[in-house]
Order: sequence, then C-alpha cells, then structure tokens
Amino acid sequence: MNKGLLIVVSAPSGCGKGTMLKEILKDNRYYYSVSDTTREPRPNEIDGIHYNFLSKEKFQSKIDQDGMLEYAEYCENYYGTPKKPVEENLNLGKHVILEIEVQGAMRVKQVRPDAKFIFIAPPSIEELERRLLKRDTETMEVIQERVSKAKIELTYSNQYDYIIVNDELKKAIKDFKSIVRACELEVR
Repeated sequence: MNKGLLIVVSAPSGCGKGTMLKEILKDNRYYYSVSDTTREPRPNEIDGIHYNFLSKEKFQSKIDQDGMLEYAEYCENYYGTPKKPVEENLNLGKHVILEIEVQGAMRVKQVRPDAKFIFIAPPSIEELERRLLKRDTETMEVIQERVSKAKIELTYSNQYDYIIVNDELKKAIKDFKSIVRACELEVR
C-alpha cells in the first residue's frame, strides 16, 4: 500500500476553501486533520469535529512530547496540528489535508518538505470583498480587516507548489483533484 500525501491548503477568508474541501472530502481517500486549540468552543462547535479543544496544560504536554506537527499562539490561545492522526492516516494510504494559515504552512514546510502545498486564491481582491459582503455575517470593519489580511496572505502564494484560482467552484475542485492525481503519479 502506498503512503498517502500530506496536502497543506491555505487561502484567505472568503476564497471558498471550505466549500471546496467539503466537496473533496466526500471521497474517502482523504482525511481532514482536525486542529487542536486551547480556546473555548464557540456555540455550535463540536469537539473533535471543528477542533480538538484542550486545556493549556494538555496542549503544552503535547508540545513537550513532540506531539505537534506545527503550532502557534494567537490571542493567548494555542492552535496546532497533532502529529499522531496525521501520521496514522498517511500510513493507511489516505491523503491528509491540513487546512491552515500561511504561517503554519511555512512551519510545516520546514519539518515536512515532502508535503504538497496548495494555495487557493480569489479571482481578484474586489471579488473577495464582494463574497465577504454577500455572506452578510460580519461588520464592514471586519470585512476590511479580512481583505487587508488577504492582501498579505497573497504575498505568500509563491511559497506554495500550486495555486488554484477559485473563480468557478467546479473548475477549482477539478484542479485540486488533478493536482493530487499528478502527485500520486510522481516517482517517490
């Protein structure tokens, strides 16, 4: 049995990454890595589905035992990728998807250069802003913060192996699957 691929996916908020991955993850050859965090669950978040909610002591223990692939502290909480389920699923031949921000992706790149890095980009900043407005879930101030952050994140896109412009969902999903198929055919 071949080992699976470690696939790191990053995108600015509003690029349709979640919608794409929801469709891709219908294929049981993929495993979605659930991140650990020390922050409190939000309403409707389910432990083990949205995040693995841990105490700061438990998270620190995982760090001390080299149990994290990558992690960061943000707003006094830790966020990170646990190693064990990633390695277990790779060894089962599943393609493991890490959906993480660019800073985490760059840390993974240091420790797992064999991973495949895919950046999902919007067709334009204007379209990204339109999508965020269409959601109607955030204030204009928050939307402007997300657009500003997206501009910074886009500068990292050249650090990735592949860039998919999500201008049409079906095409973007097909592009993702084509990248994975090409990686499966690489001589490893």
